[in-house]
Amino acid sequence: MSEDDTPASWEADSPSVDAEVEALQAEVQGLKEQVLRYAADAENTKRRAEREMNDARAYAIQKFGRDLLGVADNLDRAMAAAPADTGDAAVKNYVIGVEMTAKELLSAFEKNGLKKVDPAKGDKFDPHKHQAMMEQPGSDVAPGGVIQVLQAGYELLGRLLRPAMVVVAARSGAAAPAANPYANGEGAPEGGALDTRA
Repeated sequence: MSEDDTPASWEADSPSVDAEVEALQAEVQGLKEQVLRYAADAENTKRRAEREMNDARAYAIQKFGRDLLGVADNLDRAMAAAPADTGDAAVKNYVIGVEMTAKELLSAFEKNGLKKVDPAKGDKFDPHKHQAMMEQPGSDVAPGGVIQVLQAGYELLGRLLRPAMVVVAARSGAAAPAANPYANGEGAPEGGALDTRA
């Protein structure tokens, strides 16, 4: 046994050994935290990939559905223009065929998660699903309510493909434009520009 291996020399080296052990423990702790971060990142990436894959699967028909909306619109127009009472059996059968085609198309839409957005008269205007094309005074509809649907909208699994184009009942103050006090040109602000919006 050499002199360096004596217990006294171990005691002399113990502060450096303790420091080295503490450094190794700190390194192990840092590596553990790094592994946990990498595991969390991997889990987040996996979840994100699954969500994107599910979205891609669910909304794969979005473009195809949007392309078919024109067909649904044309069928709606054909039914609206069809004669209500006609004595001609051929015309009657033609109208029934158009109605059946429209119902079958809507059924196919619904089976694939494509839902029609067609607010009823008096429903409250929803800017997330409706597009106001114009405002009109409406005596039988509350202000801000839908008076008429110009074109139905559609949503795919809760995601709006096309808003419903609607006519909205005007609010009492918005029914008439604000009067222009400078209509005769006198006293108008310099530059002639005047904002008459309410």
